[in-house]
Amino acid sequence: MIREAVDSQEARYRQMMEEPLSTLIPRLAVPSIISMLITAVYNMADTFFVSRIDTSASAAVGIIFSMQAIVQSIAFMIGMGCGNEISRRLGRKDEEEAERYTAIGYFTELLTGGALCVLGLLFLRPLVFLLGSTETIAPYAMAYARYILIGTPFLMCSLGMNNMLRFQGNAFYSMIGISSGGILNMLLDPLFIYRFHLGISGAAIATALSQFIAFLILSGQCNFMPVCISIRLKNFKPSLSRYRTILRFGIPSLARQGIAGVSTIVLNFSAKPYGDAAIAAIAIVMRIVVFMNSAIIGFGQGFQPVCGFNYGAKNYRRVEDAYDFSLKVCFCILLVFSAAAFLFARPILSAFRREDAEVIRIGSLGLRLMALSTPLAAQITMANMFSQTTGYNARATVIALLRQGICLLPFLLLLPPLFGLLGILISQPLSDLLSAVISFFITRSIMRELRGEKEMKR
Repeated sequence: MIREAVDSQEARYRQMMEEPLSTLIPRLAVPSIISMLITAVYNMADTFFVSRIDTSASAAVGIIFSMQAIVQSIAFMIGMGCGNEISRRLGRKDEEEAERYTAIGYFTELLTGGALCVLGLLFLRPLVFLLGSTETIAPYAMAYARYILIGTPFLMCSLGMNNMLRFQGNAFYSMIGISSGGILNMLLDPLFIYRFHLGISGAAIATALSQFIAFLILSGQCNFMPVCISIRLKNFKPSLSRYRTILRFGIPSLARQGIAGVSTIVLNFSAKPYGDAAIAAIAIVMRIVVFMNSAIIGFGQGFQPVCGFNYGAKNYRRVEDAYDFSLKVCFCILLVFSAAAFLFARPILSAFRREDAEVIRIGSLGLRLMALSTPLAAQITMANMFSQTTGYNARATVIALLRQGICLLPFLLLLPPLFGLLGILISQPLSDLLSAVISFFITRSIMRELRGEKEMKR
């Protein structure tokens, strides 16, 4: 068994170093793309089925989405931080330390998720108002958040394992776990909401149960597949130096995901004066945009282990080539999605909330505006993944904060007083444009430094 695992790791190393990028990255990316799309679809499933209840219930899912984004940001920070170090250690053939980081990531996710669950349940009512809820939305938001919080430890650990498996080059196994949970959620949503008459609570129960099943599947794969690094309690040896390493590589993910939660809260408060319909419309549009972006995040996740392995082996030319290839493919993917969203904006919104003309009107305009700038997310996302995986963490954090923080928040503060609801809707597209330009120049500066380091070694 040990010999089989060693052989598998050696074969994976050769693959990362030698296989043509045009076949390697797509092959690694396809499982991640599938799992990300399914995850996005099952998140949209909650919005879709709950939207059939009423507009306030639909808005409640959007309110709690910001909390979920913050929870996911912490999970991604731990998982990406561990995953980055795992891939670099494997690139150096240091399997023993890679095993330690795998165990640290797994158990830290569980413990952190448990703590967030308890705190959230204790302060549930003030929490939903802090997230931007109105009095009419609050009962729905509390009913939904209660069960989402119960599932938090399993969600966080699943996201952690997903990232650590990907960085090992085992995206297929992460796909099986995440996709199984996503498909199950889509099946359980209508059953719990309508058949068992549980309403919005049924959607949350379905989500939490699905996350638990995904957790069980991913845990089993980690421990029983020879190609995967096993999770052993004996390898759980946390230390300040290891946590510093995790934070150093994981902070950009925390920034990227966390600022998404913060910006959603700001959006909810900005939309409050325009009523529940505006909050619901923005929530639906954001879920659709997340779905479109999930494809390129999945492709970028196929790029990251290639980048990490080759950076660890100091093969910088292959790192640069992998980045350029991935950027071009991601831009083309988003261009197709954006064209479809622009052309079919109204039918898409009608599918969610056909009973409310105001939701459809606001959402259609918002989706068309977002479609104009969404292809630029390819540059922003790939720049963030590239800078994070290569260890340029300060610049990676800046890039992560651009799109929904540094660039977006000033627009949200300045434009709504001038243009009303339109000011809210155009803030994100303008932020995308500015963020893409800044991230381009940051990425090129890193490329120049890598070329300089390569020249010095000659």
